[in-house]
Amino acid sequence: MGSDDMSNDWQQFLQSQGAVIQDGIVTHFGNAEAELKQAASGLIVADLSHLGLIQFAGEEAQTFLQGQLTNDARLITETASQFSGYCTPKGRMLATFLMWLTAPQTYLMQLPASLQPAIQKRLSMYVLRSKVKVSDASDAHVRIGLAGAGADAALSAAIGVAPQADYAVSKWDGGWVTRLPGGMFVLLLAPSQAAAIWQNLTTRAKPAGAAVWDWHLIRAGIPNILPATQEQFVPQMANLDLVGGVNFKKGCYPGQEIVARTQYLGKLKRRMYFVHLDNAAEPGTELFSDDFPDQSTGMIVNAVPSPNGGYDALAVIQISSAEAHTMHLQSNTGPTLTLGALPYPLSTS
Repeated sequence: MGSDDMSNDWQQFLQSQGAVIQDGIVTHFGNAEAELKQAASGLIVADLSHLGLIQFAGEEAQTFLQGQLTNDARLITETASQFSGYCTPKGRMLATFLMWLTAPQTYLMQLPASLQPAIQKRLSMYVLRSKVKVSDASDAHVRIGLAGAGADAALSAAIGVAPQADYAVSKWDGGWVTRLPGGMFVLLLAPSQAAAIWQNLTTRAKPAGAAVWDWHLIRAGIPNILPATQEQFVPQMANLDLVGGVNFKKGCYPGQEIVARTQYLGKLKRRMYFVHLDNAAEPGTELFSDDFPDQSTGMIVNAVPSPNGGYDALAVIQISSAEAHTMHLQSNTGPTLTLGALPYPLSTS
């Protein structure tokens, strides 16, 4: 059976469970509003097909990745995943992603499916004579997200393991499970095992669409670079240094000099904040405040509907503006934003 067949089989299974799928993305399971309310206080399980997978395999895969990523690829092991980024030579991020080591000399990169083909093509251009093969592995593994109250117990009941440390990985005979900040879990599964595990998890968790999973990421303060925000931020602007996505002790990678200079020399002028809006906002939408009357003071990174109504978002904002001024969407007279708290200390130095 080919990978496309496996992907189709999985989507057909999800549809049999009530999934409404548009452009390959599960939008909801019949009641988006109820799923969102469940996210605020209960347990949700989500299909992660809106994320793609790139595989890097070969005896020089680690060396290759070490020369490309913001984090230290040598620290990715079979028991430790890693959040990381990929930058232009000017230090601007092209992607953020989760990395696994799933076999000796075999790494997987999970990133938004909307970025996957372009990032795979760009990284492939730099392989040159390196002994590493870059390929699309999106259909080789089913990925399921579990988040909310009771996630540890539900996982333990379903598969017998639940890693306790952020980014820790546990392997069992059906695949791998990784713990993310905020008590979220990503399961990386063999397609043959996925349906049974999904059905086990849904005895305790409510199935939910992709946006509900993305809401949990926003609440955890984990940014997802998307096509509209590529090349907009150095890693520290989007708090990659605060969520373990940058290693300042490793060697060279594209943009490394600028990322290091930002860290050690200049005071950082922008940081990523959690914000709430009454109005819908798309990634890449600019923000304004009266202290910068003629130019943007920030940008929406990610935004999804909030369980409390309106929209919750991550936004990179001028620190001086965020601390002392009212933020507006799209213009100085646009809808206002309310700043909220991130789950980690926001260093502004």
